[in-house]
Amino acid sequence: MTTLETGDILKARKTYNDGLASSIEKRRATWFPIGLMVVLMALPALQFVGNYNYVIHLVLYTACYVVMASGWNILGGFTGYISLGHNVFFAIGGYFAGMIFARYGVSTIILAPIAGLVAAMAGYAIGLITLRVRGPSFIISSLALVMIFRIFFENWEFVGGAAGVSLKANSLSVVWAKLPYYYAFVIMAAFAVWVSYKIKHSKFGLGLRAISKDEIKAESAGIDTRTYKVLAFAISAFFVGMAGAVWGEYLTYIRPNIFLVILISVNMVLMCILGGKGTIAGPVVGAILIVAFNELFVATLGASEINILATGLIMMISLMFFPLGIVGSLAQHNMLPRILNWD
Repeated sequence: MTTLETGDILKARKTYNDGLASSIEKRRATWFPIGLMVVLMALPALQFVGNYNYVIHLVLYTACYVVMASGWNILGGFTGYISLGHNVFFAIGGYFAGMIFARYGVSTIILAPIAGLVAAMAGYAIGLITLRVRGPSFIISSLALVMIFRIFFENWEFVGGAAGVSLKANSLSVVWAKLPYYYAFVIMAAFAVWVSYKIKHSKFGLGLRAISKDEIKAESAGIDTRTYKVLAFAISAFFVGMAGAVWGEYLTYIRPNIFLVILISVNMVLMCILGGKGTIAGPVVGAILIVAFNELFVATLGASEINILATGLIMMISLMFFPLGIVGSLAQHNMLPRILNWD
């Protein structure tokens, strides 16, 4: 056998081994979120052996933010447009489904996809206007959007104005009352992550990332940047609107000060930045960590500004060591655990 033939065999073997290793890695990365989903679906069984309402609430609350952060990531992470006004769509979804539920008794869980579509249509219309500007101008316009909608909802008598509208609680016992909303948020979170993955690995996602890197070059390469941006805005709004729909019924009331507060939008942004903006697992990791930090500091420091300061310090320290977010920085240094390799 010649040296050339031996080299070809070694090269083929290396290619095969690399492909096999990559396949195993992908299998492990795929099975982890599926396994996590199975665990989450079985978690409420703990109620048979005790009262775990607090645990159910924490997971439900985290899943709600996973839906919103994953949705925001499509615009802010893939496309590179930082929006601080996405809680407007949280409010649109919440009010749309909440008012129908209050007047006709149709559960917001059933209405959530329709509420998401209404939010998406609003996002498309708003995107046509606000996405004409870039950078700081876009951020300021998104903040202005929150203020405009808050004034609008506080003065709209049909939806109760600033006092809002009370919603009927479900008829389940206290032990099981959270379950419909728990499963709704967990399923929506899984769907949001799956859609994010599909978008990132599509031609559309490639166009969004090109816009994020250099919008002018992307446009000169033939990408219809305006259409791509507006569609990203609408898809992003869809997920936030769905979350808002179910959140209103879960709280049993809808009013401007539970939807249209800047902290909600800031949390979406911080979750993506901490976990890794533009990655699939990043918003999930960020949501888990920020909810955990908030709960820990509220429990130990009390519900005051001190816990917000502590969370801010943790964020600052984390980003000093993980400038691209936890998932992004670990991936850049080839240190990302396989269980977080969802990209």
